[in-house]
Amino acid sequence: MFGFERRLNANTGQPLKWSEIFDDGIDDFKEGEPTTVKELVAEDNRYNDTSSEIESDANYAFENADFNDYHTNRQERLRQERLRKENEEKVRGWYESDVQDPDSVYNNRNLLTYQKQRNDLITQQRIGRYAQKRRGGVLRYPLEALTEQTDYLQIDIEKYEPIGSNYASAPGSSNRYVKGSMFTNRAGRKGGNKLSTKPLINAGTILLPIPSNLQDTNNVQYDSSTLNGLAAVGVQAAEGIMTTDFTKGFGQGLSQLNQVRKDVSARVKDGAGNEAAATNAITKALAAEAVGIFGANVTVNQLLARGNGEILNPNMELLFGGPTLRNFRFQFKFTPRNKKEAEQVKLIIRAFKRNMAPQAQGGNLGSGNWFLKTPNVFKLRYRSGRRDHPFLNKFKQCFLSDMQTTYTGDGVYMTYDDATPVSIVLDLSFKEIQPIYDIDYDERPGNSAVGY
Repeated sequence: MFGFERRLNANTGQPLKWSEIFDDGIDDFKEGEPTTVKELVAEDNRYNDTSSEIESDANYAFENADFNDYHTNRQERLRQERLRKENEEKVRGWYESDVQDPDSVYNNRNLLTYQKQRNDLITQQRIGRYAQKRRGGVLRYPLEALTEQTDYLQIDIEKYEPIGSNYASAPGSSNRYVKGSMFTNRAGRKGGNKLSTKPLINAGTILLPIPSNLQDTNNVQYDSSTLNGLAAVGVQAAEGIMTTDFTKGFGQGLSQLNQVRKDVSARVKDGAGNEAAATNAITKALAAEAVGIFGANVTVNQLLARGNGEILNPNMELLFGGPTLRNFRFQFKFTPRNKKEAEQVKLIIRAFKRNMAPQAQGGNLGSGNWFLKTPNVFKLRYRSGRRDHPFLNKFKQCFLSDMQTTYTGDGVYMTYDDATPVSIVLDLSFKEIQPIYDIDYDERPGNSAVGY
């Protein structure tokens, strides 16, 4: 192992154990020998061969004189040296890591705490490596090779790219468009012997047949809005007051306010028909507000309807409320006919599950376990042979929001000899990341076929 494990206990004459090195008995070291962890590491480094070659027999004999009687075979000695060098690198990495200073570990004599922190670091590094892991390839069902006349759905898996420090993307920006690359466009040409045999992680392509129920739905949100004449006049008065300019003099400001009063008065008389009707409407509005203080749920329209048999015209109109995000739901039925096709089905299901799951290593800043990273995105394209489908709709980048797998596709549990279900139904729900805008139809790929 390490240099300090070969130090002898002054009382017993036996090599020190790991726990004894961190014990209080540092007086057991011989005079002149190192007594701290850093000095022990420095002492051991004096005998390390900095070259990539294995140490010579002479160096080996110098450092392991007490053990040479037990290692007379050269091959065995060389193997032991390799193990020792590997262990030294691991230990040195632990001490050089920023989990905790080695001197602090020695001074506190808290080996259990140090080991826990070291294990936490190893776990964090493992999660980090897993989050950065990337394994591509092509999975396909059915297994037959695709021809120039074959229509299919291609789903490419990629990492999600956040919007960034601007926090907003412009309508119609191309960063969510689904465009093919030289590699993904050739995914359909893969032969059966070149398909992936391992799960797809953070990358890869899945090829599936065109679903039977094929459709797309575009929606825009509209909301009904009301604004009676009394409220409209109030808005006009408020705007006039707020836009009054006193920078040109107090008299000029008063003149503008007086003009606002005249305009509001004229509009009230015009909308109400006469001064009496206008006064009555304003009185009813004030009365409704007054009784509301006492918990009465009365509106001005209710008072007008009870007293005069009329209500304020709501001026109802349908107004644009905003874009919506499209949803796509697909259903696929798998009936594997041989072992290789069954393996592809299993990998396809696993790939969808793995890449739709939140990632444990958060963000792009190496965040800790307080954060989760956004799952991968899916790029969907209808394809025909080696080109995009010339008629069917396009997609923007999607998240896989829902996945349901039915392992009894025919309503009864049946399996092959290797326990693969005879019939499997896979339901997938995708949701686009960005809405569809008019200018999306003017840029590639939205300018071809039926667009989005």
